[in-house]
Amino acid sequence: MIAIATRGSWVPRTELGRMVQEGRIKSIEEIFARGLPIKEVEIVDALLPGLKFEVLSVNFVQRQTDSGEVSQYQVTVAVGNEDGYVGVGMGKSRQIGMAIEKAVKRAKLNIIPVRRGCGSWECLCGEPHSIPFRVEGKSGSVRVMLLPAPKGVGLVASDTAKVVLRLAGIQDVWTRTFGETRTIHNMAKGVYEALKQTYKFYSPDLW
Repeated sequence: MIAIATRGSWVPRTELGRMVQEGRIKSIEEIFARGLPIKEVEIVDALLPGLKFEVLSVNFVQRQTDSGEVSQYQVTVAVGNEDGYVGVGMGKSRQIGMAIEKAVKRAKLNIIPVRRGCGSWECLCGEPHSIPFRVEGKSGSVRVMLLPAPKGVGLVASDTAKVVLRLAGIQDVWTRTFGETRTIHNMAKGVYEALKQTYKFYSPDLW
């Protein structure tokens, strides 16, 4: 797992970027509360310093074009601060380093808040170690169901799901999966889509 450094010089290209740089918006929570789209990676770098990323998969893919066969690396990456924010992205390039960089950028732009809690009737400790209720997510043929678990259970999930859940700050959860779960990108995206549902019922009083 690697920490991501904040970029030095930044000239905002969007109104939201200018608001962040000028200090009119001081937290990422304010952006999501207003429902504003994030279109610049630097906004995430500024408001969520110390993000970490982990490469989930690296594939070598080929496609046929008019000029011949093109080979590229296809990389899936998950980013998060291990404290309620996570993103998943994919990048393609002929160079693996560039593919990872593109995947990290897209994962940052896909960053979402994750509402945590203790929704298990076996625990009810009130601490944010799991999720508050059952959620589901789907990507391609993969469907992922996340269920609240009592403290101490850990992440009962596949290796790919564990990475996304850990980067989101989830410590205990049960999972059920359906479909072609060996497809790593769809598995990671399915967990991401499920976690997105925890914010669907967002209320400032419950955050």
